[in-house]
Amino acid sequence: MKRIVLFVLVLASSFANAQAFKGKGDLKGQVGLNLQSGGSGISVMSDFGLGSNMSVGFLSSYMLNANTINNEKPRFGDRIDVKFRFNANIGDVFHLPKNVDVYPGLNLGLRNFGGHLGGRYFFTQGFGLFAETSFPLASYDSHLSGFDYYNNQFEFHIGASFNL
Repeated sequence: MKRIVLFVLVLASSFANAQAFKGKGDLKGQVGLNLQSGGSGISVMSDFGLGSNMSVGFLSSYMLNANTINNEKPRFGDRIDVKFRFNANIGDVFHLPKNVDVYPGLNLGLRNFGGHLGGRYFFTQGFGLFAETSFPLASYDSHLSGFDYYNNQFEFHIGASFNL
């Protein structure tokens, strides 16, 4: 019984020390699974804190298993996307615990101008989990067809988050 209580106290103290967003100078890295209609892949993100509630960063995603369309396989350029991001880190605005962050934001990518909404939960000072949705607000091409829909639609990202 004593070991269980000690384990719970150590675990609880590690949660108390974790911090999801520290503000200016904070650097986060995220690696995860990208899910969208027509395929799935990997996404890699970074965020750099500019102020107490602002960060900028990059997102790069690559579809590993993309469906063929009209018996044609998607090329590298059809599978990849890169976006510049701006986040409003508002976990402290809603008085959430220090190890939780919620961040709506805007992104400017190779295929569209869009928005995203995500959340991070840190278990320790350096490791946590994240989930994020992204969606286009304005596409660069008004007549999408074929592989143009890849990385130009509602996407869901889930994975690991790290303090760097």
